[in-house]
Amino acid sequence: MLALPEIYPILALRVTAGDLELRGIDDATIPGLVDLVLGGIHEPGEMPFFFPWTEAPREDLPRNTAQHYWRNRAEMTPTAWELELAVRVDGELVGIQSVATRDFAVTRTGETGSWVGTHHHGQGYGTRMRQAFAALCFDHLGFEEITSAAFADNPASQAVSRKVGYRPNGIDRKARRGGTQWQPSQKYVLTPESFVRGEPITVEGLEPVRNYLGLD
Repeated sequence: MLALPEIYPILALRVTAGDLELRGIDDATIPGLVDLVLGGIHEPGEMPFFFPWTEAPREDLPRNTAQHYWRNRAEMTPTAWELELAVRVDGELVGIQSVATRDFAVTRTGETGSWVGTHHHGQGYGTRMRQAFAALCFDHLGFEEITSAAFADNPASQAVSRKVGYRPNGIDRKARRGGTQWQPSQKYVLTPESFVRGEPITVEGLEPVRNYLGLD
């Protein structure tokens, strides 16, 4: 009988950079992510996400969080996928780093996203995990660029993008607060040439992931 990581090899993907680890999200990891979400991942009254999923009633957040990761597994195909990895520092779960793409075999680009629990803010984790993830994308998954975006009132996210070497790439208007207002969103693009690297990474479980995503 095949083990689940053999069926869905994202679960066996492991990227390490010093004491930082990014790993596929199995069911045993989901309760820890729920705890981080319930503990807060941004300050009350702020909304850093284009889709305001953290504004759901608190009693719905555990179910919504688990369903998101299960849905992501079920819907991942070579033509449309979102690679989400749980981030740990010295073994402690701190957040999520991801990239989403469509028609990757042609476009070779994707949009990065991330969040870190509020108890872990201000410790440089956002920069380190983005650097490790960008190295995975460029060096091992064949990306030619990766993009990001952040609302104008989200300086922390924009600071991380600049530290990693992302360049400004235009401004969008995004609806916010239930569509009652709009907010400028700064777009960024990162290429291998502008990438400011962090610690060297090691990658385990890569080849089955490449096959699963149709990269080989």
